[in-house]
Formats: sequence, structure tokens, C-alpha cells
Amino acid sequence: MKKILITGGAGYIGSSLATALINFGYKVTVIDKLKYDSGALNHLYLNKNFKFIKGDVRDKNLMKSLVRANEFIIPLAALVGAPLCDKFKREAVTTNLEAIKLIIKNLKSKNKLIFLTTNSGYGVGEQNKFCTEETPLRPISLYGRTKCDAENEVRTFKNHICFRLATVFGSSYRMRSDLLVNNFVLTAIDKKKLDIFEPQFRRNFIHVKDVVRAIIFSINNFNKLKGNIYNLGLSTANITKIQLARKVKKYLPKIKISIKKNKKDPDKRDYFVSNKKIEKKGFKAKISLDEGIQELVNVFNNDTRKIINNY
Repeated sequence: MKKILITGGAGYIGSSLATALINFGYKVTVIDKLKYDSGALNHLYLNKNFKFIKGDVRDKNLMKSLVRANEFIIPLAALVGAPLCDKFKREAVTTNLEAIKLIIKNLKSKNKLIFLTTNSGYGVGEQNKFCTEETPLRPISLYGRTKCDAENEVRTFKNHICFRLATVFGSSYRMRSDLLVNNFVLTAIDKKKLDIFEPQFRRNFIHVKDVVRAIIFSINNFNKLKGNIYNLGLSTANITKIQLARKVKKYLPKIKISIKKNKKDPDKRDYFVSNKKIEKKGFKAKISLDEGIQELVNVFNNDTRKIINNY
């Protein structure tokens, strides 16, 4: 039985990942500070293959013992997003970068490291060009810089796989409402309108369940994928912000969309991304934006407990 450590495993991606791994019969240990939601893993506590540790990934002695007790290491603990990292700069560096260095320091040859970073490293892409894994990284935020630096550290360890994630959307056990698709749907429901700044800005997207599927695919095909970086997104979801807003309106037709021409978006990311490399290896994201938006409409209309953000 494969033994898997997930740091930040009570978070948005981690809670869905831990659940899926347990359902597939893996032995899972989660370490998390439970800063946002202490109940996201409640449904797993009776499972004999699940272990939870409330702790900090910057704890040297704790991380040394956990890394050496598990085969697969999936570090998800992070301060996610530019606003949160700008608000807590020191913690962003120590959690997003220094904690990754600590993990790498304790890795042995038996370990396998699966690291999730972000498309944010591409910053502002070139017009009419897709960002590939060979595209130079130009992060424009502290968040992007810490994740790019952490990726460089991960690549010093032979047995690694890096996924550069598109903007994630969809429902999870620990919900986030600050991510773009999730935020658009919640705002449309609450305010009956969407104010769009810089509507031409482009982005790629992926459902959280497809992220989980990709990680499980990488566990089962580790030797085929190891030593490489892969963009991970839904290839049919390279769209602009205004296109996304119109998709939301399709399912919430009474909302008003307003383009604010004189206002700037503090998030300057603007790029389309190619996911061909991972698709050629046999993985392809499945859940469409339309399906995800419909899911989110139901979630936000019917379960206010799920409305949590990262700042």
C-alpha cells in the first residue's frame, strides 16, 4: 500500500485529494494548521488508512519524521494568491519557499515528490502565443515568485513531477470563493451583477476534481512522468474574463455585466496556456467550465457554509 503525505491537506485541493486517495485505497497522512476550516476532513477520521496531524510545515523535526515515513510527498501547504501573499509577506516566503527547501533536505532516494505550482509564473504572455513549459517565467507577484523559486528547488531532486496549475474552479470540501470562476459565480448570485476590469485579460482554468485526477494519474504513472514540468489545465478553457462573465450569465441570465473601462485590475496576469505535453502522456482534463459553473450555482445558492476565501 502506497503511503502518501499531503501538507496543507485540509485545504481546497488537499481535502478533495485526500478523500480521493483514501477511496482508492492509499494510506494518507495530512498535516495542516487548520487556519481556515477545521471540518473539511471530518468525513475521513474513521478510516483506518487516514491520519491527521495538526501542525506547521515549517516545524523541522516534525517534517523530517513525516517525510521519511512516507513514499509520496505532495506539498500543498501555501499562502495562495497575490493578495494574501502581499498581506503576509514573511509568512509567504517561509511557507511557500522555505518549507519546500525543508522537505527537499529530508528526502531520500525512495521518496517521490509531486509539486503543484502555478501558471502565475508566466505573468503576461505574448499576444497570439500559448505559454508552454519552455516559455520563460516572468512572475509579477510575490506569490508567483515564491512558487517559481520553489519549483526550481524541487527540480534539484531527481524523483519529482511539477504541475503548473491553471486557475482552479469548482466545489470542494473546503471551499474558496476568491478564485476567479468561483468568485464570478458567487458575486453574480449575491450582487446580481459583474463589474469587469480589463476584460481582455486571458486565463486558463481547471476543475479541482481534474487536478485530483491528474495527481492520481501521476502517482500511478510516476516513472513515465518524473523529472518533468507539465502545464495542467483544461484546453477548452483558455478564455478572457469577459468570455467567462458571459458564461456565468448563461446560467444566471438576470445578472448585469458592466465593463469598467477606467478601472485597472490589480491582478495583471494575462496568458493562454498549452496543455499538450501532459495530454500526450495520457491525461486530459474533462470537466468543462459550463459544468463547473452550474455546479457552483447550486453550491452557492444552497450551502452558505461553503463560502470561505483565503483572505
